[in-house]
Amino acid sequence: MSLRRRGTFWWIDIRAPNGERVRRSAGTDSKTLAQELHDKLKAELWRTQKLGVKPKRSWNDAVVRWLKESTHKATIESDKSHLRWLDRYLREKDLEGISRRVTDQLIEAKLAEGVSNATVNRTLEVLRAILRKAVNEWDWLDKCPQIRMLKEPTRRVRFLTRAEAQRLLKALPDHLADMAAFSLATGLRRANVTGLQWTQVDLSKRLAWIHPDQAKARKAIAVPLNAQAVLLIRKQIGKHGTNVFSYKGTPVTQVSTKAWYAALERAGIEDFRWHDLRHTWASWHVQQGTPLHVLQELGGWESAEMVRRYAHLTAEHLAPYADRLCTLDVVDTPAVGTNWSQA
Repeated sequence: MSLRRRGTFWWIDIRAPNGERVRRSAGTDSKTLAQELHDKLKAELWRTQKLGVKPKRSWNDAVVRWLKESTHKATIESDKSHLRWLDRYLREKDLEGISRRVTDQLIEAKLAEGVSNATVNRTLEVLRAILRKAVNEWDWLDKCPQIRMLKEPTRRVRFLTRAEAQRLLKALPDHLADMAAFSLATGLRRANVTGLQWTQVDLSKRLAWIHPDQAKARKAIAVPLNAQAVLLIRKQIGKHGTNVFSYKGTPVTQVSTKAWYAALERAGIEDFRWHDLRHTWASWHVQQGTPLHVLQELGGWESAEMVRRYAHLTAEHLAPYADRLCTLDVVDTPAVGTNWSQA
Protein backbone atom coordinates (compact mmCIF):
# COMPACT_ATOMS: atom_id res chain seq x y z
CA MET A 1 0.00 0.00 0.00
CA SER A 2 1.40 3.38 -1.03
CA LEU A 3 -0.19 5.34 1.83
CA ARG A 4 -0.21 4.37 5.49
CA ARG A 5 -1.47 6.26 8.47
CA ARG A 6 0.90 6.49 11.42
CA GLY A 7 -0.50 8.35 14.37
CA THR A 8 -1.72 11.74 13.18
CA PHE A 9 -0.08 11.89 9.73
CA TRP A 10 -0.18 9.86 6.53
CA TRP A 11 3.08 8.33 5.30
CA ILE A 12 4.15 7.75 1.69
CA ASP A 13 5.77 4.44 0.72
CA ILE A 14 6.68 4.04 -2.98
CA ARG A 15 9.34 2.50 -5.19
CA ALA A 16 11.23 4.59 -7.72
CA PRO A 17 11.75 3.28 -11.28
CA ASN A 18 15.27 2.18 -10.33
CA GLY A 19 13.90 0.04 -7.51
CA GLU A 20 14.86 2.43 -4.69
CA ARG A 21 12.29 2.54 -1.89
CA VAL A 22 11.16 6.01 -0.79
CA ARG A 23 9.42 6.45 2.54
CA ARG A 24 8.53 9.82 4.06
CA SER A 25 5.84 11.59 6.01
CA ALA A 26 3.25 13.51 4.02
CA GLY A 27 3.04 15.97 6.92
CA THR A 28 -0.76 16.02 6.82
CA ASP A 29 -3.72 14.19 8.37
CA SER A 30 -5.70 14.59 5.15
CA LYS A 31 -5.64 11.49 2.96
CA THR A 32 -6.59 13.57 -0.08
CA LEU A 33 -3.63 15.92 0.34
CA ALA A 34 -1.33 13.01 1.13
CA GLN A 35 -2.45 11.30 -2.10
CA GLU A 36 -1.69 14.47 -4.08
CA LEU A 37 1.81 14.65 -2.60
CA HIS A 38 2.30 10.93 -3.29
CA ASP A 39 1.35 11.34 -6.96
CA LYS A 40 3.56 14.41 -7.37
CA LEU A 41 6.55 12.69 -5.77
CA LYS A 42 6.08 9.56 -7.88
CA ALA A 43 5.90 11.65 -11.06
CA GLU A 44 9.05 13.58 -10.13
CA LEU A 45 10.95 10.35 -9.49
CA TRP A 46 9.89 9.02 -12.88
CA ARG A 47 10.88 12.25 -14.67
CA THR A 48 14.21 12.31 -12.84
CA GLN A 49 15.22 8.75 -13.62
CA LYS A 50 13.62 8.29 -17.03
CA LEU A 51 14.03 11.75 -18.55
CA GLY A 52 17.03 13.02 -16.60
CA VAL A 53 15.09 15.96 -15.15
CA LYS A 54 16.58 17.24 -11.88
CA PRO A 55 14.13 17.13 -8.97
CA LYS A 56 13.23 20.48 -7.48
CA ARG A 57 15.13 21.31 -4.33
CA SER A 58 14.21 24.00 -1.84
CA TRP A 59 16.47 26.52 -0.16
CA ASN A 60 15.78 24.74 3.14
CA ASP A 61 16.98 21.45 1.66
CA ALA A 62 20.22 23.12 0.63
CA VAL A 63 20.75 24.79 4.02
CA VAL A 64 20.26 21.51 5.90
CA ARG A 65 22.78 19.69 3.71
CA TRP A 66 25.27 22.54 3.76
CA LEU A 67 25.20 22.75 7.57
CA LYS A 68 25.81 19.00 7.85
CA GLU A 69 28.86 19.33 5.60
CA SER A 70 30.21 22.51 7.22
CA THR A 71 30.50 21.62 10.89
CA HIS A 72 34.31 21.85 10.56
CA LYS A 73 34.26 25.53 9.58
CA ALA A 74 35.78 27.97 12.04
CA THR A 75 33.15 30.55 11.06
CA ILE A 76 30.15 28.23 11.33
CA GLU A 77 28.43 30.22 14.10
CA SER A 78 28.76 33.43 12.09
CA ASP A 79 27.45 31.59 9.02
CA LYS A 80 24.40 30.41 10.98
CA SER A 81 23.63 34.01 11.90
CA HIS A 82 23.63 34.97 8.21
CA LEU A 83 21.45 31.97 7.38
CA ARG A 84 18.89 32.98 10.00
CA TRP A 85 18.60 36.34 8.28
CA LEU A 86 18.34 34.78 4.81
CA ASP A 87 15.62 32.45 6.08
CA ARG A 88 13.21 35.37 6.30
CA TYR A 89 13.32 35.84 2.53
CA LEU A 90 14.22 32.42 1.09
CA ARG A 91 12.40 29.99 3.39
CA GLU A 92 9.74 28.96 0.86
CA LYS A 93 11.81 29.33 -2.30
CA ASP A 94 13.02 26.63 -4.66
CA LEU A 95 16.71 26.89 -5.51
CA GLU A 96 15.82 27.54 -9.16
CA GLY A 97 13.80 30.55 -8.04
CA ILE A 98 16.80 32.32 -6.53
CA SER A 99 17.63 34.61 -9.43
CA ARG A 100 19.75 37.74 -9.87
CA ARG A 101 16.61 39.79 -9.19
CA VAL A 102 16.12 37.98 -5.88
CA THR A 103 19.72 38.51 -4.80
CA ASP A 104 19.46 42.21 -5.66
CA GLN A 105 16.36 42.40 -3.47
CA LEU A 106 18.30 40.76 -0.65
CA ILE A 107 21.01 43.41 -1.00
CA GLU A 108 18.44 46.20 -0.80
CA ALA A 109 16.80 44.64 2.26
CA LYS A 110 20.11 44.26 4.08
CA LEU A 111 21.27 47.79 3.25
CA ALA A 112 17.94 49.12 4.51
CA GLU A 113 18.97 47.92 7.98
CA GLY A 114 21.78 50.46 7.93
CA VAL A 115 24.65 47.97 7.79
CA SER A 116 27.93 48.40 5.91
CA ASN A 117 28.74 46.97 2.49
CA ALA A 118 31.12 44.55 4.19
CA THR A 119 28.29 43.14 6.33
CA VAL A 120 26.12 42.70 3.24
CA ASN A 121 28.95 40.89 1.45
CA ARG A 122 29.50 38.46 4.32
CA THR A 123 25.84 37.42 4.03
CA LEU A 124 26.05 37.14 0.25
CA GLU A 125 29.18 34.99 0.54
CA VAL A 126 27.25 32.36 2.51
CA LEU A 127 24.43 32.42 -0.05
CA ARG A 128 26.93 32.10 -2.91
CA ALA A 129 28.78 29.23 -1.23
CA ILE A 130 25.57 27.21 -0.89
CA LEU A 131 24.43 27.85 -4.45
CA ARG A 132 27.86 26.87 -5.82
CA LYS A 133 27.74 23.63 -3.84
CA ALA A 134 24.31 22.94 -5.33
CA VAL A 135 25.81 23.32 -8.82
CA ASN A 136 29.31 21.89 -8.53
CA GLU A 137 29.00 19.13 -5.93
CA TRP A 138 25.39 18.16 -5.36
CA ASP A 139 24.22 18.44 -8.99
CA TRP A 140 21.00 20.08 -7.83
CA LEU A 141 21.25 23.07 -10.16
CA ASP A 142 22.59 23.59 -13.67
CA LYS A 143 23.89 27.05 -12.81
CA CYS A 144 23.70 29.63 -10.06
CA PRO A 145 22.94 33.33 -10.49
CA GLN A 146 25.69 35.92 -10.71
CA ILE A 147 25.74 37.52 -7.27
CA ARG A 148 26.76 41.17 -7.24
CA MET A 149 29.16 41.92 -4.40
CA LEU A 150 29.30 45.46 -3.07
CA LYS A 151 32.46 47.52 -3.10
CA GLU A 152 34.23 47.64 0.25
CA PRO A 153 36.66 50.38 1.25
CA THR A 154 40.27 49.26 1.40
CA ARG A 155 41.13 49.33 5.06
CA ARG A 156 44.65 50.23 6.04
CA VAL A 157 46.61 47.89 8.28
CA ARG A 158 46.50 49.26 11.82
CA PHE A 159 49.64 48.56 13.81
CA LEU A 160 51.58 50.12 16.68
CA THR A 161 55.04 51.55 16.79
CA ARG A 162 57.29 49.99 19.40
CA ALA A 163 56.95 53.09 21.57
CA GLU A 164 53.14 52.86 21.42
CA ALA A 165 53.28 49.16 22.26
CA GLN A 166 55.40 49.87 25.32
CA ARG A 167 52.92 52.51 26.51
CA LEU A 168 50.03 50.12 26.04
CA LEU A 169 51.70 47.26 27.94
CA LYS A 170 52.48 49.60 30.86
CA ALA A 171 48.86 50.78 30.98
CA LEU A 172 47.33 47.27 31.00
CA PRO A 173 46.70 45.14 34.12
CA ASP A 174 49.44 42.53 34.54
CA HIS A 175 47.44 39.55 33.23
CA LEU A 176 46.31 41.40 30.08
CA ALA A 177 49.77 42.89 29.59
CA ASP A 178 51.29 39.41 29.58
CA MET A 179 48.74 38.17 27.03
CA ALA A 180 49.16 41.24 24.82
CA ALA A 181 52.96 40.91 24.93
CA PHE A 182 52.65 37.21 24.06
CA SER A 183 50.44 38.15 21.09
CA LEU A 184 53.07 40.64 19.92
CA ALA A 185 55.76 37.97 20.25
CA THR A 186 53.90 35.17 18.45
CA GLY A 187 51.17 36.74 16.29
CA LEU A 188 48.60 34.30 17.63
CA ARG A 189 44.92 35.15 17.33
CA ARG A 190 42.94 36.05 20.44
CA ALA A 191 41.22 32.66 20.77
CA ASN A 192 44.53 30.83 20.45
CA VAL A 193 46.05 32.92 23.24
CA THR A 194 43.11 32.65 25.64
CA GLY A 195 42.72 28.94 24.85
CA LEU A 196 46.42 28.02 25.01
CA GLN A 197 46.99 25.04 27.33
CA TRP A 198 50.12 23.65 28.93
CA THR A 199 49.78 20.51 26.82
CA GLN A 200 50.41 22.72 23.75
CA VAL A 201 53.73 24.07 24.99
CA ASP A 202 57.23 22.59 25.03
CA LEU A 203 59.60 25.08 26.63
CA SER A 204 62.64 22.84 26.16
CA LYS A 205 62.10 23.02 22.38
CA ARG A 206 60.83 26.62 22.56
CA LEU A 207 57.74 25.57 20.67
CA ALA A 208 53.96 25.81 20.98
CA TRP A 209 51.37 24.42 18.60
CA ILE A 210 47.81 25.11 17.62
CA HIS A 211 45.68 22.07 16.80
CA PRO A 212 43.73 22.02 13.51
CA ASP A 213 40.37 22.39 15.27
CA GLN A 214 41.67 25.55 16.99
CA ALA A 215 43.04 27.20 13.84
CA LYS A 216 40.96 29.43 11.58
CA ALA A 217 42.24 27.66 8.46
CA ARG A 218 41.72 24.26 10.14
CA LYS A 219 45.40 23.40 9.73
CA ALA A 220 47.85 22.78 12.57
CA ILE A 221 50.22 25.67 13.28
CA ALA A 222 53.71 25.30 14.77
CA VAL A 223 54.55 28.37 16.85
CA PRO A 224 58.26 28.98 17.48
CA LEU A 225 58.73 30.82 20.78
CA ASN A 226 61.27 33.61 20.88
CA ALA A 227 63.04 34.54 24.11
CA GLN A 228 60.34 37.01 25.10
CA ALA A 229 57.55 34.47 24.57
CA VAL A 230 59.43 31.88 26.65
CA LEU A 231 59.84 34.33 29.54
CA LEU A 232 56.14 35.23 29.42
CA ILE A 233 55.13 31.56 29.57
CA ARG A 234 57.55 30.80 32.41
CA LYS A 235 55.93 33.66 34.30
CA GLN A 236 52.60 31.79 34.20
CA ILE A 237 53.88 28.50 35.68
CA GLY A 238 51.92 27.47 38.74
CA LYS A 239 49.02 29.87 38.22
CA HIS A 240 46.63 27.36 36.59
CA GLY A 241 46.77 23.64 36.01
CA THR A 242 45.35 23.59 32.48
CA ASN A 243 45.46 26.99 30.81
CA VAL A 244 48.62 29.02 30.35
CA PHE A 245 46.96 32.39 30.90
CA SER A 246 44.65 32.95 33.84
CA TYR A 247 43.49 35.61 36.29
CA LYS A 248 43.15 34.80 39.99
CA GLY A 249 43.02 31.08 39.23
CA THR A 250 40.44 31.32 36.43
CA PRO A 251 41.23 31.01 32.70
CA VAL A 252 40.88 34.29 30.81
CA THR A 253 38.24 34.03 28.08
CA GLN A 254 37.62 37.71 27.30
CA VAL A 255 40.28 40.30 26.59
CA SER A 256 38.37 43.21 25.02
CA THR A 257 37.23 44.38 28.44
CA LYS A 258 36.79 47.75 30.14
CA ALA A 259 40.37 47.41 31.35
CA TRP A 260 41.57 47.04 27.73
CA TYR A 261 39.75 50.15 26.52
CA ALA A 262 40.79 52.14 29.59
CA ALA A 263 44.42 51.21 28.94
CA LEU A 264 44.14 52.34 25.32
CA GLU A 265 42.83 55.70 26.49
CA ARG A 266 45.59 56.11 29.07
CA ALA A 267 48.20 55.20 26.44
CA GLY A 268 46.74 57.69 23.97
CA ILE A 269 46.02 55.01 21.35
CA GLU A 270 42.91 55.30 19.17
CA ASP A 271 41.20 53.02 16.66
CA PHE A 272 42.93 49.87 17.88
CA ARG A 273 41.46 46.39 18.47
CA TRP A 274 42.98 43.37 20.15
CA HIS A 275 43.25 41.67 16.75
CA ASP A 276 45.47 44.58 15.64
CA LEU A 277 48.17 43.13 17.88
CA ARG A 278 48.46 40.39 15.24
CA HIS A 279 48.71 43.04 12.52
CA THR A 280 51.42 44.75 14.59
CA TRP A 281 53.38 41.49 14.90
CA ALA A 282 53.17 40.89 11.15
CA SER A 283 54.09 44.49 10.32
CA TRP A 284 57.14 44.39 12.56
CA HIS A 285 58.23 41.12 10.92
CA VAL A 286 58.01 42.58 7.42
CA GLN A 287 59.81 45.75 8.48
CA GLN A 288 62.62 43.57 9.87
CA GLY A 289 62.96 41.76 6.53
CA THR A 290 60.99 38.55 7.09
CA PRO A 291 59.97 37.22 3.62
CA LEU A 292 56.23 37.14 2.99
CA HIS A 293 56.18 33.38 2.37
CA VAL A 294 57.84 32.80 5.75
CA LEU A 295 55.40 35.18 7.43
CA GLN A 296 52.52 33.25 5.87
CA GLU A 297 53.73 30.02 7.48
CA LEU A 298 54.45 31.66 10.82
CA GLY A 299 51.00 33.23 10.95
CA GLY A 300 49.09 30.20 9.70
CA TRP A 301 47.44 32.09 6.83
CA GLU A 302 45.81 29.86 4.24
CA SER A 303 46.51 32.10 1.24
CA ALA A 304 49.35 34.38 0.21
CA GLU A 305 46.81 37.09 -0.55
CA MET A 306 46.17 37.51 3.18
CA VAL A 307 49.85 38.28 3.72
CA ARG A 308 50.23 40.69 0.82
CA ARG A 309 48.46 43.40 2.82
CA TYR A 310 51.80 43.90 4.59
CA ALA A 311 53.92 43.98 1.42
CA HIS A 312 53.94 47.77 1.21
CA LEU A 313 55.85 47.98 4.50
CA THR A 314 59.08 46.89 2.85
CA ALA A 315 60.73 47.28 -0.54
CA GLU A 316 64.07 45.61 0.21
CA HIS A 317 63.27 42.67 -2.06
CA LEU A 318 62.58 45.09 -4.93
CA ALA A 319 65.72 47.19 -4.55
CA PRO A 320 67.99 44.90 -6.69
CA TYR A 321 65.51 45.12 -9.55
CA ALA A 322 65.27 48.90 -9.28
CA ASP A 323 69.09 49.12 -9.40
CA ARG A 324 69.15 47.35 -12.77
CA LEU A 325 68.13 50.60 -14.44
CA CYS A 326 71.00 52.62 -12.95
CA THR A 327 72.71 52.93 -16.35
CA LEU A 328 72.65 56.69 -16.91
CA ASP A 329 75.20 59.24 -15.79
CA VAL A 330 73.56 61.41 -13.17
CA VAL A 331 74.24 65.15 -13.15
CA ASP A 332 74.42 66.70 -9.71
CA THR A 333 71.36 68.80 -8.95
CA PRO A 334 72.19 72.41 -8.18
CA ALA A 335 71.66 73.39 -4.57
CA VAL A 336 68.67 75.40 -3.42
CA GLY A 337 69.10 79.04 -4.34
CA THR A 338 71.27 78.35 -7.40
CA ASN A 339 70.92 80.87 -10.20
CA TRP A 340 69.64 78.60 -12.96
CA SER A 341 70.56 81.13 -15.65
CA GLN A 342 74.22 80.74 -14.68
CA ALA A 343 74.17 76.99 -13.93
